[in-house]
Amino acid sequence: MRFLPANRVAELSPDEQAIYRQLDPARLPQHVAIIMDGNGRWAGKRSLKRFLGHQQGAESVQYVVETASRINLPWLTLYAFSLENNLRRPKTEVNFLMRLLRSYLINNVQRMNDNNVRITYIGRTHELPAEVQEKMHWAAEATAHNNGTVLTLALNYGARSELVDAVQALAREAACKNFSLEHIGEEDLRRHLYTAHMPDPDLVVRTSGEFRVSNFLLWQMAYSEIYVTERLWPDFRGIHLLEAIADYQRRERRYGGLNKLQESDEAPVPDSFLVPR
Repeated sequence: MRFLPANRVAELSPDEQAIYRQLDPARLPQHVAIIMDGNGRWAGKRSLKRFLGHQQGAESVQYVVETASRINLPWLTLYAFSLENNLRRPKTEVNFLMRLLRSYLINNVQRMNDNNVRITYIGRTHELPAEVQEKMHWAAEATAHNNGTVLTLALNYGARSELVDAVQALAREAACKNFSLEHIGEEDLRRHLYTAHMPDPDLVVRTSGEFRVSNFLLWQMAYSEIYVTERLWPDFRGIHLLEAIADYQRRERRYGGLNKLQESDEAPVPDSFLVPR
């Protein structure tokens, strides 16, 4: 497990510190995943071009990442660019998003290093433009030595395509090692997911008030807590991440089981309930 210097919490803003003091540091989620939504609506409400919403959204990323690093959040995954975005958005918008990604990496690697953040990626990144892939590899190598928060950008990502890729990889493994497909279990498939190296998200945050998961981490969020906020992504800051974590800590995670009170109330099932009538 990675630990940041204890005094990094002191770098939180006064408002952030007020919320952080209400948290139990021992019960912080290990992994928070965020569906960043609302850039276009943010711009539309201000009669601005959509690209300005995306630009402001990129600014929000670094604010949230820095707060995550200051509280020693081990894993932060951001849904930055979906497979559907790549296929269905106008080409001019996709090209702008690719330029924005390159600009974000170039301008923020030093800030990542200053905050002990390591950047990684998931998705069909090999389908992105070569010049974007080059900057992605550069940023990953430049931050590889950091052992604080791992920032994962989901780029050209879709959960269904991830499962297809995992099944194909598992089939190739089965053919190579000559083992029976009948004995494949969940762990075998999990090993071939893009996220095999990280824990499943404890908390999934969705901005802009939409109640859908948008083909994001479908396998991984089976038992995640979900937090939906009306706030549009360009207005989302570190303090709102802390608010989501505070809400998460007020919940009880049971993974399909019962809580202790329910367990104590459970009486044996009478045999009469089991006898066919």
